[in-house]
Amino acid sequence: MSAPQPDITGRSWLSVATLGLTWGGTFLVTEVALRGITPFWLAAGRIGFGAILMTAIWLAMGARLFHEKPTRGTLTTLAIIGAFSTAVPFMLLAWGQQYVTGGFAGVSMAAVALMVLPLAHFLVPGERLTWRKSLGFAIGFAGVVILIGAQAFESTGATLETPGRIACLSAAMCYGLSSILMRRLPAVDTIGLSTALLLIAACITIPVAIIVEGPPPLPDANTLLVIAFLGLIPTAAANFLRTYVVRTAGPVFMSITNYQVPLWSVLLGAWLLNEPLPPSLLWAMMLILAGVGLSQYGAFRRLFGR
Repeated sequence: MSAPQPDITGRSWLSVATLGLTWGGTFLVTEVALRGITPFWLAAGRIGFGAILMTAIWLAMGARLFHEKPTRGTLTTLAIIGAFSTAVPFMLLAWGQQYVTGGFAGVSMAAVALMVLPLAHFLVPGERLTWRKSLGFAIGFAGVVILIGAQAFESTGATLETPGRIACLSAAMCYGLSSILMRRLPAVDTIGLSTALLLIAACITIPVAIIVEGPPPLPDANTLLVIAFLGLIPTAAANFLRTYVVRTAGPVFMSITNYQVPLWSVLLGAWLLNEPLPPSLLWAMMLILAGVGLSQYGAFRRLFGR
């Protein structure tokens, strides 16, 4: 399987900015949802709702997927992407965050970018590892660590803290690996691909939720509305945008979203919940933006025609 050269356009930048804002606000909405439903059923509910919605759209648009008849290897890769892009990391994070600090989980997600860089260098055409990309991503990661602060490395004292940290880092690796594999798929319809991935994820998370947490609870009307929102915006719509960015601009470009998420989470928490802004916010923001700018210097030059 091969992939065309990355094509980073203004639409690509708008997409990753939208994803950063969307996923940054998801943490606040998730906290509300968890008051009325258990973690695994929340994951299964939002994925299931997103899968139903995307299936309806996909069927209305002709239900196309691959442009040519796929091989058995391609179908196997599709199943792996479906598991690793949503289902497995959702479950790993749901379990791992019981034993680690929220700061550590945030740093783990930011580490996706650092994991994608070497993988893309060897596995994706046009994603060569350069000193500028490496330095830029390292600076951006430093900004995320400063933003989250010392709590990222504090111990919770939980007996299963080490396995919990491994689970969070494994979830980050799942996101990185699934982006690489998604980029390497042959020609495919973007809506069809995002729908297929959600359907695969739903087939995994719903049985696991039944095994781990028993039959689905009956949430109240407000919780159902929150789950529907999570399924519509940060699951279905965001999954489509992520698929579009990875398939066109590449997994390395997509990974800069992970530096935006904690930044938006802090800003939205201050705006909507009156949470205090950390004193390090300005420095962290400068480092994150500088890191993104340095790592994507070539894309900026092409975008503005210089």
